[in-house]
Amino acid sequence: MPSVDDELTFGLDTFGDITVDAAGAPATAAEVIRQVVAEGVRADEVGVDHFSLGEHHRNDFAISAPDVILAALAARTQRITLGTAVTVLSSDDPVRVYERFATLDALSNGRAEITAGRGSFIESFPLFGHDLADYEVLFEEKLDLLAALRSEGPLNWSGTTRAPLTGQRAFPTTERGGIPVWVAVGGTPASVVRAARYRLPLMLAIIGGPPARFRPFVDLYRAETPGAELPVGVHSPGFIAATDSEARDLLFPYFKHNRDRIGRERGWPPVSRADFEAEADGGALFVGSPETVADRIAAAVTALGIQRFDLKYASGPMPHEHLLRTIELYGTEVIPRVRSLLAATRV
Repeated sequence: MPSVDDELTFGLDTFGDITVDAAGAPATAAEVIRQVVAEGVRADEVGVDHFSLGEHHRNDFAISAPDVILAALAARTQRITLGTAVTVLSSDDPVRVYERFATLDALSNGRAEITAGRGSFIESFPLFGHDLADYEVLFEEKLDLLAALRSEGPLNWSGTTRAPLTGQRAFPTTERGGIPVWVAVGGTPASVVRAARYRLPLMLAIIGGPPARFRPFVDLYRAETPGAELPVGVHSPGFIAATDSEARDLLFPYFKHNRDRIGRERGWPPVSRADFEAEADGGALFVGSPETVADRIAAAVTALGIQRFDLKYASGPMPHEHLLRTIELYGTEVIPRVRSLLAATRV
């Protein structure tokens, strides 16, 4: 398991947003899944440390089974970590989750990881026969079981949401003795304390507002895990192009399409260009030239004291070729510049 003494690492996350071609025609979900595999291969080639896929069950995202796509990537990549952003644990079976990712760990020679979370959508609850009234207890008990499964030994476990385990084990076991599990948190102290209680690394989903406002959550996590030296990561949206204006002009219509669709479901007002610009200037949207994005990531890393930064590089139906370009710029220009900026502050 990584510790706070390890070098800062960098990831890319996607939910497999349904893309469009140059004429604006939408791709099929099958085409997007193949595109995501190509994007993961490119991320590995340009030196990104982590590639993580979000789980959704709706028609604007193509990825409902991240582990299957990650298995394809295990055969086509060499070094990049293959994980989730997130596994919606509340509506899944932790034993099956662990077995699937133990299998992925074998295929990838020890590169699998899980980020468990509640998810920001609820479609999986009725789809898999769960009651939203059980929202809290489902996640609490299933995280407890997933954390216990990491020992890979016989388990005696009981809860209210499934039959007890009495000496059973999950198979296969891993060659390295356990799969890294992160806990994704949207920004509540109780969720931070829960992750700390299980001594699991924390992934903060910062999708709005200045990143520095999340520093109290990092401090709370550290206070709740004295001596543990567990890493904290951040997941935030962004996009990179040659210049700031190109990046913002390319991203805005797709970002607005995505945000407004979700907003209509949740009662949010439409996103204006001014809203977008404000979020890009100092909020959670890391968009711009490689220099601008690197400067903003370095500032966020310094302000928060984190050990991992994951850029959610797809927001809305952005064409595949632009996503590939942002991956290339992230790996070849942004990451080296962030490392250089941070190294300079230590001198």
